[in-house]
Order: sequence, then structure tokens, then C-alpha cells
Amino acid sequence: MIKANELREKFIQFFKEKGHAVIPSASVIPENDPTVLFTTAGMHPLVPYLLGAHHPEGTRLTDVQKCIRTGDIDEVGDASHLTFFEMLGNWSLGDYFKKEMIAWSWEFLTDEKWLGLDKEHLAFSVFAGDETAPRDEESYGYWREMGVPEDRLFFLPRENNWWGPAGITGPCGPDTEMFIIRDVPPCGPNCSPACDCGRYLEIWNDVFMQYNKQADGSFLPLAQKNVDTGMGLERTIGVLQNVSSVYETDLFLPIIGEIETLSGKKYGEDEAVTRAMRIVADHIRSATFILGDERGVTPSNVDQGYVLRRLIRRAVRFGMSIDMPAGSIGKIAQVIVREYKHVYPELGEKEAFIVEQLTLEENRFAATITQGLKEFEKVVTHIQGTVLPGKTAFRLYDTFGYPLEMTIELAKERGFTVDIDGYNEAFKKHQEKSRAGSEQRFKGGLADSSEQTAHLHTATHLLLAGLKKVLSPDIIQKGSNITAERLRFDFNFPRKVTREELDQVEDFVNEAINAGVDVTMEEMPLEEARKSGATGTFSSRYGERVKVYTIGNYSKEICGGPHATNTAQLEGFKIKKEESSSAGVRRIKAVIGPEYKK
Repeated sequence: MIKANELREKFIQFFKEKGHAVIPSASVIPENDPTVLFTTAGMHPLVPYLLGAHHPEGTRLTDVQKCIRTGDIDEVGDASHLTFFEMLGNWSLGDYFKKEMIAWSWEFLTDEKWLGLDKEHLAFSVFAGDETAPRDEESYGYWREMGVPEDRLFFLPRENNWWGPAGITGPCGPDTEMFIIRDVPPCGPNCSPACDCGRYLEIWNDVFMQYNKQADGSFLPLAQKNVDTGMGLERTIGVLQNVSSVYETDLFLPIIGEIETLSGKKYGEDEAVTRAMRIVADHIRSATFILGDERGVTPSNVDQGYVLRRLIRRAVRFGMSIDMPAGSIGKIAQVIVREYKHVYPELGEKEAFIVEQLTLEENRFAATITQGLKEFEKVVTHIQGTVLPGKTAFRLYDTFGYPLEMTIELAKERGFTVDIDGYNEAFKKHQEKSRAGSEQRFKGGLADSSEQTAHLHTATHLLLAGLKKVLSPDIIQKGSNITAERLRFDFNFPRKVTREELDQVEDFVNEAINAGVDVTMEEMPLEEARKSGATGTFSSRYGERVKVYTIGNYSKEICGGPHATNTAQLEGFKIKKEESSSAGVRRIKAVIGPEYKK
């Protein structure tokens, strides 16, 4: 039986043998990308290179990427949904294309040296074509060359077999997806991987970026054709270990075992207990990876910190439902660190911090529950009749974090019932509002690579250099977020930065801008970059070769880009705000432009 560690190693080894450079997992928190809160796929950190920028490791890449997706958080607890997962991926940046990738996919899936899956239990889908792009006969033909019979090859529409673009315009193309045929009878004569009957389980996806969508909706051939693949580690290992749920794989067994010990309950003893254990296991695993990330955040009420807080509190709430004692989530996190630190050493390095933050948030939630109880006592005194309105129950949840099931229990004790339909309606409206906001956030696509963001990225390098000069040489970057309008930069510092100090930093950056210094880039081995004096905060995520951006005598930093070509393009620099981001971390918001020229 193949275990998770072995699957990771096999995938990477396979593509190393095919000439791919192994790159480390990027942070789960995207750098300089305001369009998403978390890294959601292996391709996400590689967008600039898929758009044509040169990658220092070459045109063939492979990795295992840490990913977070919380769009289906309410579905977690079933057999397959997760908020954290690992994505096995490989990329061709204008190198090989469909013929090679399909042959390699077949080899990796079926060869006994690799996964050795039964060929008779594999099915494949390709793009059926429509009015904007032709039917993908090419991919179909290559699968037939591998010996796949026609009855296990399916032409499916755009909604099933097309990727992108990430925004309104940009690279996109057909994909081919690979499925395990499960021991579930066909749902009818037209049963296919597009069905929800459970017969077909997707395990791998090869995306062929061959078109560039234009603003007018037309599709032009892409100058650089790319391959982008993704295989979910958890789902695939579930298939290889022949279990009915991802939570029953060797990835989760130690975590579930700790939850059983802490709760005194048994996984599988009933549906409610099983669901609660899965939610606790998933959410604490996600929270551990967010807190333990090299760019990790702490719980808060905004952005990634809000999602983290929700994950932790949801885990505590479901832990309470299975009688887990206070302080349990830190112990579960320690098991997760133990199981993963050999792959992601940053977890071991930050173990104490992870446990500390989980414990603090668990205590805060206990206080919130107490506050919610007080609020409940207030509202029940004003209820006419014996039904607690759904809107009131939802307000207790939304404002005070008071779980619906607790509200129902309290109401029952006092002779009330809760308007569940009204609560669900209020919850649905809240979700629709949140989804609309999310769509607004995503509408620009992944990794805005406009000229303005490139200039702001350059400004962050000068800002960091200025902070090191004015405040301390020990200043390091703790986070960065760039939109087309401003930069946001987090750094370690124990106190508020004075206005005088901020003015000195501003003057340093504006001096570099007024000097009109060229921004140069060199590619070199990582060790050579370090010896040259280049700084880099998140060293664990660098590959063997790196890009070093030099700005005269002002800044020399390891970075992926993109940047201005000359500092004069920034025109002027102004710090708009300095504030606390979290304990020991300060945040600066700044802008550039001619109106800020000094």
C-alpha cells in the first residue's frame, strides 16, 4: 500500500527523471496578490512565469504546493471536502505540450514502478469544443495512442474541461481530466465523469494553456503554450489506499487518533461524532499550516486572520460537541507538526508559536461564548410568544459567534423553539453577500502584473532597505500586499514607529527615486546570491537558482519580480499609515506617484 510520503516522493522523482527542476512550496499566503486570500492551487505562485516571465529554474518545473480553499468550508465533515490540501504539480513553460504530457500521465498512473493503477478502472475526459474554441481531437488522439478505449474517453463541455482565464482576459485553454472508475453502477445510459452519481472520481488534471482571451471575447493562439497539472495528494492517496474517505488515509489517522484520545469518543461510532472529528482534524490542520507558514498571520477580524479565526473557533465548537476538554486543539496541532515537519520544516520551527496562538484564540472564544450567553438572556426577555426569531439567532451567531445548536439548546431549556427556516434564510443572504464580495475581489484575476503594481513592488524593496537603515538592520519582511493603488508592508518591530522615523524612511526612498537608478536583475545559484549580500526573508521557499534584483547601492534582494526598470518611474513615495498588524509586527501603507515627489 502506497503511503502519502511515498506518493509525494514518487511524483517528484518521476518528473525529475523527465528533466524537471524541483521547486519548494510557496507560502499559503500569496505575495503581492490582492485578488485572493490564500494560495489555492499549485499554479498560483507561478502566474508571472505562465504569462511569459523567465523562471530561474528553467522551463520544466515540479513541486508539492500547500493550498488553502475555504469556499466550501460548510461542506467539511463529509467524506472528501478539505480546507487545506497538498497539490502535486508539474509545469511546462513553453516547452513540451499535449503529446508528452498525456504520455507521461499515462505512464505515472499505470506503470508498476509508479502508481500501478488498473488501466481498466481509468477514464478520461477532453474538451468537446464550442463556438469559441474547437473540439480537442488532439488530446483525444493521444489518449487513444495510449490504448484507452473509446468507451472510457468522454468529450465534455467547457464547464467540465476548460481552464481560465483567471481574470477577464489572459491565458486559458482546454484540459484533460483523469478519473478512477469506482465500484458504483452507471446512473444511466449517458453516465459520464460529468455526473454526480459517484462512479467517477477525478484524481489528476492536465491544463493546456494555448489561447489568450481578448477583451472582445475572442480567443487567439498563445505565443507561449504552457502545461499546468494538478493532482490532489489527499484524494489520490485515498484511492490508492482504497478507503471511503480522505479522513481514513494515513495522513489523518494519527490526528483522528489524538482526537479520540482527548474526547473519549470513537471515530465512526455515529454520524455526528464522525463529522465533528473530521471538522476538528481538518480545521486544526489548516490553522496549523497558516500559523506555521513563513508568512503566517495571527487570528484577527480581517482577511486571512478572519478565516483563521473562523477555522479555529469552528474546530473548538465541534470539539466541545464531542466533549474535548479545553486546551485540546494545541495538543492536536502538536501531532500535526510531528507528522508534517519532515516535509515542511517551518512547522517545527514555529511549533511553540502555533500552540500559543491556538490556545489564545480558544480562550478568546470561551469569552465570546460567555458574552453570547449574556446577549441571549437579554433578547429572550423581549420575545413575544415562544419562538426565537431566525434573524435573532443569526445575529447571535454573526455578531457574537454563538453557534446555532447552542442557541437551540438554551431556547429549549427556557421553553422556546428557534425559527430554523428564518435562521437559514438570514444565513443564505449573508453567504450571498460574502460571495458577491469574493467575486469582486477575484474579478481582476490572479496576480495583477500591471506596470503600476510592478512599480509598487519596487517601492517595497526600497521601503525595506529604508527601514533597515533607519530602525534596525534586523528588520525583515513579514508580509506584503499590493493593489494597483497602494502597497501594504508588514515588518518585525516592537513599537510604534515615530513620525520622525517615518519621514527619514520616506526621504531614503525618495532619494533613490530622484537618483534615477536602474533596477537590474541577475540569475545565480542561491548560495552565490547569499554571498553577494542579497537579502531574502523566506529562504525555505527558494529554489537552487534565484533572481536577484539590485537597485544601485540602495537595495539588493532575492525576488521573483516584476519590477520597474528605473527608480525614476516611481516618481514619488509617501507613507500614508503606520499601525500594528499583530504582536511584534508593524504595518505600513504607502503610495507612489508624481504628487508625492520630494
